[in-house]
Amino acid sequence: MSKGRELKPHIGIYGRRNSGKSSLINCLAGQDVAIVSDHAGTTTDPVKKSFEITDFGPVILVDTAGIDDSGDLGKKRVDRTVRTLDIIDLALLVVTNNSWGEYENDLIGKFRGLDLPFIVIHSKSDIEEPTLVFKNKIFPITGASLFEFSSIDKRNYEELITLIRKTIPEHSYKTPTLLGDLISYGDIVLLITPIDVEAPAGRIILPQVQAIRDILDNDAVAIVLKEREVDAFLKKTKIKPALAITDSQVFVKADASIPHDIPLTSFSIMLARFKGDFDNYLKGTPRISELQDGDRVLLLESCSHHVSCDDIGRTKIPRWITGFTGKKIEYDVVAGLDILPRPITDYSLVIQCGGCMITRKQLHNRLQTAIKAGIPVTNYGMAIAYLQGIYKRAIAPFIKGERDGNIYL
Repeated sequence: MSKGRELKPHIGIYGRRNSGKSSLINCLAGQDVAIVSDHAGTTTDPVKKSFEITDFGPVILVDTAGIDDSGDLGKKRVDRTVRTLDIIDLALLVVTNNSWGEYENDLIGKFRGLDLPFIVIHSKSDIEEPTLVFKNKIFPITGASLFEFSSIDKRNYEELITLIRKTIPEHSYKTPTLLGDLISYGDIVLLITPIDVEAPAGRIILPQVQAIRDILDNDAVAIVLKEREVDAFLKKTKIKPALAITDSQVFVKADASIPHDIPLTSFSIMLARFKGDFDNYLKGTPRISELQDGDRVLLLESCSHHVSCDDIGRTKIPRWITGFTGKKIEYDVVAGLDILPRPITDYSLVIQCGGCMITRKQLHNRLQTAIKAGIPVTNYGMAIAYLQGIYKRAIAPFIKGERDGNIYL
């Protein structure tokens, strides 16, 4: 499966072999993007296709291998199918011939375990329509009515599109504001953006671009400068920004340069509040102080990038944690949405990057295993702020009043 870089809502299509999954995806996409055959098991790997839903917007359809595939190779295909659930915003479970069994029950259980909304579709209804007995059987299991469909005569096609549009979670396609609740019309926001070895040639990184766009969308003013220009700029212009946002790697310099009556945070913490599991980050970050000799820390980079000699995830954060705790700690770094190298229970802490290249649902799914297992989670920027002694100031712009007797601070 790809690294999940598409920020459009993802719709996964699941079911047994030869149940009509590929026909459904072709029907929805309006073209032959998936191979259709009477031979079971034609789809061997997940297939992704961009598709525009009228009056809704673009989505990514994901066609998958049959959940009843057999043999050693078939098991690997099923494993890949199940792995797609981590990137899905809505699941379509396709059944046919009034058939339901353990395969479908297992999928429903997985959907619910991930809080993943789903629609059960009886396909090939032009050949065999769902019976009343079958419909009555399915409802208690799924809690929803069975949807009758045919890719041949396109029965209920518009109704299916409407149902998809209603069922996809709002947060999967609506883009909330990054900073709209912090800034007002005409406010000046200072963006401190180092140009170092990790900065892409000829451009700035995505969170910085997103911040600029959000500031403009909120009719405010963005001023972008490098960390070594901050002191001179503030002294010369006498400007008092409503907010300053810095790259986490220069937090200490920014903290010293920005007067303490000006709110200061980082791009990574901004994304943590915008897209991550912020409340669990707040709970998990102070657990850094509890790390012991022999503990293992997992760093999740949800994109793939060129690794520099002083990489933030692979080098700097481990170095800072080791220096802060004085403990002998082991570190694993996983890029993209790859499988973890060991069970999540082997880790004492999980540190997630900002997740600028993946959807909110993908990021939350990535963290759920750790959260359910009671493993504390945090974010790159929040961890860095904590390690450098400026955590309270860095999260303050996003904390509305006192929370639980100051437990997070």
